[in-house]
Amino acid sequence: MDKESKNSAPQKIDFSNNPLAQRILKEGLAIQDRFSAEPVYAKTGKGYLKSVGVSEIAEAKLAMKRENAQVP
Repeated sequence: MDKESKNSAPQKIDFSNNPLAQRILKEGLAIQDRFSAEPVYAKTGKGYLKSVGVSEIAEAKLAMKRENAQVP
């Protein structure tokens, strides 16, 4: 390894204009309040996602139908 590659910091990737990254961020923030960490797993960061019920599934199916109807 030469000196430059060893001492240079890794390039920072900018996701601000990436549509996929923005969608993933939006979905993650939308479910953030539903995530509940288990005290037993506090050191590992594991937990579970609280269900909001059947209404969420119905809304997701309706949204998928709308998206599919818009695609030519």
